[in-house]
Amino acid sequence: MRTPFLSPNRRVRPPSVPAVQHQGASDNLRGTLLMIASMATFTCNDAVIKAVTQTLPLYESVAIRGAAVLAMMVAVAQIQQGGLRLSVARQDRWPLVLRTAADIVSTVLYLLALRKMALADLSAIMQALPLAVTLAAALVFRERLGWRRLLAIGIGFAGVILILRPGTGAFDTWSVVALASMALIVVRDIATRLFSAGTGSSSIAFYAALTVMLSGVVLGLGEETWRLPTGREFALLMLASLFLTAGYITAVATMRVGEISFVAPFRYTSLLFAIVLGVLVFGEWPDMWTWTGSALVVGAGLYTILRERRTRG
Repeated sequence: MRTPFLSPNRRVRPPSVPAVQHQGASDNLRGTLLMIASMATFTCNDAVIKAVTQTLPLYESVAIRGAAVLAMMVAVAQIQQGGLRLSVARQDRWPLVLRTAADIVSTVLYLLALRKMALADLSAIMQALPLAVTLAAALVFRERLGWRRLLAIGIGFAGVILILRPGTGAFDTWSVVALASMALIVVRDIATRLFSAGTGSSSIAFYAALTVMLSGVVLGLGEETWRLPTGREFALLMLASLFLTAGYITAVATMRVGEISFVAPFRYTSLLFAIVLGVLVFGEWPDMWTWTGSALVVGAGLYTILRERRTRG
C-alpha cells in the first residue's frame, strides 16, 4: 500500500517515485478551491440580485445585469482565446434551442422565487439538482442506477419535501415556482449532453447569456415603468455581474481540473454560503425543518457521488 501523502512516516519523496505522481493531489486541491469559489460567487450573485430587486424592477435588473455579463464574457474570451467562437453545427441547433428556452424560463422563475423566498430555503431546494439530473439521465440516456443510488435519490427528494412541507403555510406559490425552476434546469443540463464536441462551451454560455438578457428586455415591456437605477442600485448590478461572470468562469475551470468525483462534493458549500449570507444580509435564519431537509439532501447527494466514484473505480 502506498504511504499516504501526509503520513508522518514519509519524510522525503522516494527516489523511485517521479514528481509527476504528485500532480493529482495538486490538481484536486486546485479543483476544490475553484469549486468553492464558483459556489461562493454564484451565491453572492443571488444575494445581490435579491437585494437590488426589492427596489428595482426585476426584468430591468435582468436586462442590465445581462448586458454587463455579456460585455465581460466577450472581454474574457478575447483575452483567453482571441475572441468568441459562435459557430454552431447544424445538428446542434435544436439542442441549443431547447437548452436556451429552458435556461430563460428557469432563470426567470428562479429570480421570481428568489425575491420572495429565504435564500437558504431556495438554495436547499436547489441542492437536490444533482440528484434530479442523475435520475433524468437514467431515464433519458438509459444510464444504469443501482438500488442504493435510487434509494439515495428518494431520500434526497424526501429532504426537499421536508423543506417545502406541502399542506402547511410554508408551502406556497413560490415553492412551486422554485420546483418548476429546478425541473427546467434539469432539462437544460440534459440538453447540454446532446451537443457534439464541435460546439464550444463559450458559445453555449454566450447564447444563454444573450437570450436571458433579451428576455429581460421583452418581459420588461409589460413591467412597471422602468427608471434609471440609483447609484447604489447600479453598483449592486455591476457587482452581481462580476460575481456571475466569475461564477461562469470558475464553473468551467472546475470541470477541467482534478477528479470530478473528488471535487463534486464541494458543490454543497453553496448551501453554507447561502445560510451565512441569508443571516448576515437579510436576517433569515433557517428553521429546524430546513436544517433537517438540507441534511437529507446533502447527505444523499454526497452518497450518490461517492457511490459513483466507487462503482467506476
